[in-house]
Amino acid sequence: MIRSLLLPLLAFRIVIVLTVLVLLLSAWLLNPPFHDLALLGTFLLLSGGSTLASGHLLIRFGPGRFLSTLRGKLIFVSMISAALALINIGFMAQLMFISPHDLALLSVLLVFSLGISASFAVAVSESLQDTMKTFLGAVRQMGSGQLRSRININSHDEWEEVAQAFNAMAEQLEAAFARQSELEGARRHLVAAVSHDLRTPLASMRAMVESINDKVVTDSETVNRYLRTIQAEVEYLSQLIDDLFELSQIDSGLIELHVERGSVQDLISDTLETLSAQARQQHLTLQGEVDDLVPPLVMDTKRVQRVLYNLLQNAIRHTPEDGTIVIRATDAGSEIHVSVLDTGEGISPADLPRIFDEFHRTDKARSRSHGGSGLGLRIAKGIVEAHGGRIWAQSALGKGAVFTFTLPKSTSQAKVAESVGLGSKA
Repeated sequence: MIRSLLLPLLAFRIVIVLTVLVLLLSAWLLNPPFHDLALLGTFLLLSGGSTLASGHLLIRFGPGRFLSTLRGKLIFVSMISAALALINIGFMAQLMFISPHDLALLSVLLVFSLGISASFAVAVSESLQDTMKTFLGAVRQMGSGQLRSRININSHDEWEEVAQAFNAMAEQLEAAFARQSELEGARRHLVAAVSHDLRTPLASMRAMVESINDKVVTDSETVNRYLRTIQAEVEYLSQLIDDLFELSQIDSGLIELHVERGSVQDLISDTLETLSAQARQQHLTLQGEVDDLVPPLVMDTKRVQRVLYNLLQNAIRHTPEDGTIVIRATDAGSEIHVSVLDTGEGISPADLPRIFDEFHRTDKARSRSHGGSGLGLRIAKGIVEAHGGRIWAQSALGKGAVFTFTLPKSTSQAKVAESVGLGSKA
């Protein structure tokens, strides 16, 4: 409403400014009497104001569908401009005593110019309508779910800029929709995987508890074996719940790092010692190699050890007997590289891109005979990225695997150290 009132006011201001300019130009070039100059100014104000007012009213409230189209508005503008010019010429003819013959000739030429301008308005409107139809078609396709719709316009003007902005918006919507579909699929997969991993041990525990309570199993050896199995299943469920909780913190960005200065060499030694018994049971050889140039880092030592633990346990799980697993730490300039190398079965090219997904396992039967919740690698990735590092895997079937993650040092480590009050000691 306010804008509809401001536009006519602005138009009348323009009429006043143009009238003043024409009067000044006429006074300078023609030096007419003051009476003629005042009459000319009054006529210009009246003709210009009435033309703008009638044009605004016709465009806004005019009957029919003609003025509701872009083509009709352009033709109307050209006609009303020509009519205004004809009226001005007639008035000037009386002031300048132009002969009727000359006035008729000017009128004929003006009618010819009106036809040319109307034809030009039609041509321009055709081009504009084609462009608008292109936009309208693309918008309707987007509305129907065809997010790959794009607009190709090479007009080198504002329309091309609008088309580029539309295409950029379409690409963002397509990426967002793909991401949403991916997240929805991951959510369904996560729910199915959690249900499977909870249902299997619970069913086993229920059967064993019922066997003990119903006196189906009475000998102490079997009862003790059942109790040990139940205890193992409870520990597995507890670990699974802890993993799910930590994963939810990672995915929501709420993970909190309790940083301190720590030795990478000590973390590797502790991890090897913790899992050495499990490795001996499978006749595996564990080794640790730390570059002398690797400095102490400011990090969440418990969570980084969790990363090492997950990677090493994954290697133990997939390395056959008499194999070798090596944890190696090297200085790589601005960051530290920590790698876990094994001589295991390797990872297929199809599984390698998804190895860090939630609940992804290379064994399609999802057997838990070797342990593992399927969340270890995903949690390791989240912890490493929370430290500002990267993690990746390299492997080939039958040639083992190499999991490598990085931890930054220098500038980023100094900032972390300063934030926890360690100062320059980092």
